[in-house]
Amino acid sequence: MIRVASIALAAMTLAACGDQAPAPAAAPTPAPVAEAAPPPQKDPLLSAVGIGVSDLAKSTDFYVNVMGMEKIRSYHLDYMDEEVLGYPDAESYIVLMHWTDGSPRNYRDLPIKIVTRVKDPVALAAKIKAAGYEVTREPQASAQVGGAIVGFAKDPDGYMLELLPHRQPTPPAN
Repeated sequence: MIRVASIALAAMTLAACGDQAPAPAAAPTPAPVAEAAPPPQKDPLLSAVGIGVSDLAKSTDFYVNVMGMEKIRSYHLDYMDEEVLGYPDAESYIVLMHWTDGSPRNYRDLPIKIVTRVKDPVALAAKIKAAGYEVTREPQASAQVGGAIVGFAKDPDGYMLELLPHRQPTPPAN
């Protein structure tokens, strides 16, 4: 009996529409997919440090091919050329600056230290030496800084490079 009533109701609906079946309901429009928001920027953030270099090509080659950085961007200004370099996935950069305006500059052995953390400071020190640059202290444990591995080398202009291993992850607090 219920089946007969359903068929009768369908027939009446069809008759009311003039032998045309009712238009099917429109499929719901899918909601637009939200793009993932970029991770929030850390604040404050040291973006870059610039150092003057006597030979931009030589220093760029050193930091890219020996230290393992990537060239991010170049600037050619009226008075200076710059190369912005950083490690892959870096959040801060080093800017190699060479003045082209003829002004006298001292680029050698300035009291500047560039600290870098790498997977293997011993291997990096060996690579620096193999490229013909000075390693002033082989990476080794230092009691003065709690037994941490520390090494020192110099770049083409004599800037001090401190070679440290990656930080160990800190265990979560209980």
